[in-house]
Amino acid sequence: MVVLLVAVVVRAAAVQGMDRDRYAEAGLDQRVRTIHLPAQRGSIFDRNGSDLALSVPQSTVWADPTQVRDPAAAAEALAPVLDRDAAGLRRALSTPDREFVYLARQVDDATARAVEDLDIPGVSLLDEPKRFYPAGDLAAPVLGIAGIDNVGLGGLELAYEDVLRGRPGEMVVERDPQGREISQGVRSRKPAERGQDLVLTLDQSLQYQAQQVLLQQVDATEAKGGMAVVADVRTGAILAMASVDGAPDEQEGATTDPAGNATRSRPAGHTARNRPVTDVFEPGSTNKVVTISAAIEAGLVGPSTRFTVPDSIEVAGRTFHDAEEHPVAWWTVSDILRESSNVGTIKIGRMLGKERLDSALRSFGFGTRTGVGFPGEAEGILIDPSRYSGTSMATVPVGNGLAVTALQMLDVYVTLARGGVAVPPRLVEATIDAEGRRRSTARGEEHRVVSARTAEAMVGMLTRVVEDGTGRNAAVPGYTVAGKTGTARKAPYDHPPYQYVSSFVGFAPAEAPRLAAIVVLDSPEGLIYGGDVAAPAFSRIMQYALRLEQVPPTRPIEGAAATGVPPTEVSGAPAPVAGGRGPAASLTGTTPGTG
Repeated sequence: MVVLLVAVVVRAAAVQGMDRDRYAEAGLDQRVRTIHLPAQRGSIFDRNGSDLALSVPQSTVWADPTQVRDPAAAAEALAPVLDRDAAGLRRALSTPDREFVYLARQVDDATARAVEDLDIPGVSLLDEPKRFYPAGDLAAPVLGIAGIDNVGLGGLELAYEDVLRGRPGEMVVERDPQGREISQGVRSRKPAERGQDLVLTLDQSLQYQAQQVLLQQVDATEAKGGMAVVADVRTGAILAMASVDGAPDEQEGATTDPAGNATRSRPAGHTARNRPVTDVFEPGSTNKVVTISAAIEAGLVGPSTRFTVPDSIEVAGRTFHDAEEHPVAWWTVSDILRESSNVGTIKIGRMLGKERLDSALRSFGFGTRTGVGFPGEAEGILIDPSRYSGTSMATVPVGNGLAVTALQMLDVYVTLARGGVAVPPRLVEATIDAEGRRRSTARGEEHRVVSARTAEAMVGMLTRVVEDGTGRNAAVPGYTVAGKTGTARKAPYDHPPYQYVSSFVGFAPAEAPRLAAIVVLDSPEGLIYGGDVAAPAFSRIMQYALRLEQVPPTRPIEGAAATGVPPTEVSGAPAPVAGGRGPAASLTGTTPGTG
């Protein structure tokens, strides 16, 4: 008995003496909890400061299961408030090995108040930022999206994750056995650091107009989709970038007309893909400016150099046609571009040769990313000249057998509008830190592609395309417009029904270019020529953009309206190309002729 008493005394002394600090620390560990504080994500603004994306604090319901005394009762009480299954809540609240579980993320204020009123030990609220896009689907493919954990999942939200996300903080609190915070207990707080804001080059008003025009045109032409981009020629800043999906006949809910033909049950809609940067297509005749400008730069031709131009030409055993039959013509280079002659352009391309043609395509930026910094940007497809087939020097000069993005093609025309000097496109103008300091983003280096003299000659010829050539429907009242149409048959080239990519790209005012734009429609039905379906949309978008930028008119408005019907642009018979391997092989199968 004496021995037992001595042992108890010794143990008590140890607990009160040597082990006192260790046990006190263990008790404190049971009461102290560390709560992570999410950082508020930086906002995204348009160039004028309008909100495109912002984070707003919302209440998140969480629990410490080690502090929940009756998980079943708590789950039954929370289920109707959180609109969750009671069984699932009970399982979450019955995990004693965990001290933090989410019960409901980013709930509304009414739900948060209802949870507070329940006053369940171990169940708490935490402020957590939720991402909102006030303008809805405006520029959605460009902005991308941030998930429930406030992490960028696509678009600029992903590309600028390191800038936008900020740094999380933490809060340490001491709670009693019932899970309630001890007012005089341990408490510390390391605040979260807010992410930086992004200021984009986009203009909210112009973006809306571009999207609406594109939606209407895709719906009116029953196209599979479309894209449009507007850029500031002086800086490369992208002012609008729109992407649209069409509504296919096969979708659920489609109806039929009295003749039994399928009709579309809903209009075109927005897409999650930022098509102008991620999708590639064969450009067709918009690419003829590269062939012709390279020939001018090499001193082989000038705008007034004349060629004998029949309506067809044979290359490597294949016959290539102009869009329409015509007598043998004695056309200048300017005439060839204005009429979008495939035969004339092929002749110019063959004078240039494959090495110089390839060099020009790459100098204008084909085959490489633009540097805009968008996730998933495509490089496009260019075939090395060593892999050209016998007919490649007929297809490539007129824009077949290669693939580009809409932004790459727009950059070609921006370069010509800038006197032959290329400027990398930009989507982000500046960042703003938590203290409000604004820092402009670094701009890419400019570089010369063709001489000012070559660029001037091309602008003059492109002006004629809109004045009395295939691009008349792109005219803008009060302004001189320079640009080019394109209509390229899609693969499979020799199996009807044929589908086309129809486009127009240009800039205005031609005398002192300020804005450039491109419109591309994928597989329009009925009218398929770029001059018929893409040029009118370009005109509407450009007219709004010029007024928005307060660019003074350069000609009397009365004389600016487009008249007449542009000539057709796509030849009839495809011409298969032999050879070609690798990912670009499907692009070299034929040239349908483009305009």
